[in-house]
Amino acid sequence: MPFTATVLTMFPEAFPGPLGVSMIGTAWKEQDLWRLETLDIRAFSKDKRGFLDDTPAGGGAGAVLKADVIASALDSLERDGRPLLYMSARGRPLTQARVREWSKAPGIVVLCGRFEGVDQRVLDARGFEEVSVGDAVLAGGEAAAMVVIEACVRLAPGVLGNIESTLEESFEDGLLEHPQYTRPRTFEELDIPEVLLSGDHKKIDQWRKRMREETTRERRPDLWEAHLANQQAKGDPKPGKPKET
Repeated sequence: MPFTATVLTMFPEAFPGPLGVSMIGTAWKEQDLWRLETLDIRAFSKDKRGFLDDTPAGGGAGAVLKADVIASALDSLERDGRPLLYMSARGRPLTQARVREWSKAPGIVVLCGRFEGVDQRVLDARGFEEVSVGDAVLAGGEAAAMVVIEACVRLAPGVLGNIESTLEESFEDGLLEHPQYTRPRTFEELDIPEVLLSGDHKKIDQWRKRMREETTRERRPDLWEAHLANQQAKGDPKPGKPKET
């Protein structure tokens, strides 16, 4: 079976969105390399008026999605060993390492919250993993769910065509990606770095590695420190320094 992403949402009409375009959309609609399903949680309301939420226990503003509604929706699915993810601003940050782990599963089941969130009891009882796509709060989980799904399905076999294109991307080895250039050779008096036009692949590789290190050190000092610690644990020399012989 292809990698299958099932989304539990109040707004199934929000999908596929960007998941339906370009190579990922083609891989879904035409090649069946992955599958997308949506489940409208409104259909599982036990209230005659179709309400999915209620006021927060203990008081406060907003509303909370009810545990029994979410449980009924989830229990109607065949999970097939797929991880359960709940998009939440308080969740653990999304990382490429986690994406790679999920991409090896039969798929993922993603719950999109709304209002003030979801009753904690159903998250605990069903074993949802809370996931954050950044330090910002969204109106709902649909946009965040698309981020997670796209990150996973682009790693599915055949979706990108050439899997080697993912090997030097940001985060794959703890570093951000190096700058990219293409024709024209000069743009608004800015030239492509000469080393990239030299044909010397060893020098090109060295330049790209140096750029990845410099970019990571400047933009993400947290990743840089983790990279240095990892290098030291492996017994590798400091970045930019050759091993002693």
